[in-house]
Amino acid sequence: MTPRENPGKLIKGATGSFEVVIGMEVHAQVTSKSKLFSGASTEFGKDPNANVSLVDAAMPGMLPVINEECVAQAVRTGLGLKAKINLRSVFDRKNYFYPDLPQGYQISQYKSPIVGEGTVTVDVSADEQIEVGIERLHLEQDAGKSLHDQSATDSFVDLNRSGVALMEIVSKPDLRSADEARAYVTKLRTILRYLGTCDGNMDQGSLRADVNVSVRRPGEPLGTRCEIKNVNSIRFIGQAIEAEARRQIAIIEDGGRIDQETRLFDPGRGETRSMRSKEEAHDYRYFPDPDLLPLEFDQAYVDALAGYLPELPDEKKARFVRDYGLPPYDAGVLVADKDTTDYFEAAVKHGGTKRDPKLVANWINGDVAAFANSQGLPIPLTHIKPSQVAGIVDLISEGAISGKIAKDVLAILINEDKDGEPRAIVEARSLKQVTDQGAIAAAIDAIIAANGAKAEQAKAKPSMLGWFVGQVMRETGGKANPQTVNDILKAKLGL
Repeated sequence: MTPRENPGKLIKGATGSFEVVIGMEVHAQVTSKSKLFSGASTEFGKDPNANVSLVDAAMPGMLPVINEECVAQAVRTGLGLKAKINLRSVFDRKNYFYPDLPQGYQISQYKSPIVGEGTVTVDVSADEQIEVGIERLHLEQDAGKSLHDQSATDSFVDLNRSGVALMEIVSKPDLRSADEARAYVTKLRTILRYLGTCDGNMDQGSLRADVNVSVRRPGEPLGTRCEIKNVNSIRFIGQAIEAEARRQIAIIEDGGRIDQETRLFDPGRGETRSMRSKEEAHDYRYFPDPDLLPLEFDQAYVDALAGYLPELPDEKKARFVRDYGLPPYDAGVLVADKDTTDYFEAAVKHGGTKRDPKLVANWINGDVAAFANSQGLPIPLTHIKPSQVAGIVDLISEGAISGKIAKDVLAILINEDKDGEPRAIVEARSLKQVTDQGAIAAAIDAIIAANGAKAEQAKAKPSMLGWFVGQVMRETGGKANPQTVNDILKAKLGL
């Protein structure tokens, strides 16, 4: 399969335009209570070397035993990526030395991975969608962690992560911009979280990416790639790609040559720096692990796992568009987080009454999300219940309150009465919308009488109507029905 054709996302250099070509190797920690080849705990945040078995520490005579749940999680992930599940795969030894790799090799999969080719559909923006090919997914064990900031003279090793199961998900070189790469990793993390196969917590190292970047002039063969290792935030992934692409373009335009190498991204400086020359497969001296038989299972095993898969983001988005009539963009925002979709459906269906899904989505994606973001909180919010969102939407739909009053009610729920019921708050605080046309007309007459010159100007310039609407709303404490105000104003001003 050839890399995706250039969609016109070019970077301008001093001598012309360049295309950036990106492939991703995402390392996702498998959600399981114990490690890939031992019974040691995977709990995060424990004291250094608290989660280490004799197998993880590579004590003599210790043999690995495969964790079936990690295998099942890899198969589930492959199914979620619409990928080929290989019924036979092989574990290999990848040989290299590093202080936090006690065995002197990593147990991984090379030529025969557990999952083959697949596809991920990515929404780059509201009106751009791309298909990203998955090359493979293989299981491997994580290394430990070297600690260099504990002493001025010594380095230490924490083996808590040693032996933790990882899924390495390798994409095809189908990405053509930093925006596409960010959107791809975001979508991949969403799929993993829906499946429950990885928690996606990048700040804890549960998900990190190696980013392969090369540049070329449009129509030329693929350029030499450099790999940026262990990027642990989606924002940094975008920054690293942009910095590395610019670096490579500058070298080429100066007549230089790109050396294939492994690099690190320095967020503080906004640049990549050389780590080591890029290793090739033969440098690792792969060979089948003699302590592990080939991993084999039948199609019935795969089918049984497939039968319990949850509704995934693409299917959920399609259902929200079909059943709830949501615009694709709104549905896409909701399904980006599984808990948010559950929150949305709970609000729509609260009390057995199906209310306006678009209005519910607007409130969750708008005011509720804005409050959550301002507080650094996730959605759903435990102190803004789906039933309360449903209550606000019902009051708006009935015409009992305006959008402005609804915001006031939400503020009361957040700041004063977290267990309150919106309808009771509106009644107790006399917030109900004024729909009495006589009262509204009287307020309008008084404002027109006090602003005769503006009234004459409005007749010639209808855009000034908004000023009068604002005055009426202020006069009525924001309680007047905006549509009624508009209608009466137009009649009074002859518009």
